[in-house]
Amino acid sequence: MMQDTQLTMNEAKLGYMSDMAIELAQMAEVSGLATLAYLFRMAALEAATAGRVAGCDAIPHHMTSH
Repeated sequence: MMQDTQLTMNEAKLGYMSDMAIELAQMAEVSGLATLAYLFRMAALEAATAGRVAGCDAIPHHMTSH
């Protein structure tokens, strides 16, 4: 149970980080800072991907012989 709560909190934090990175990317784009906007978009993608991977790790995977 404790692990489920911690996983949910981590997913929420990663979601927040992704949202903030997207907002910063938009601000950088408006300011004409394309490279910085790109870096923030990559950070948002990384946070979103990490959130999905963390959620998948909680699901048991079954090995098959084929």
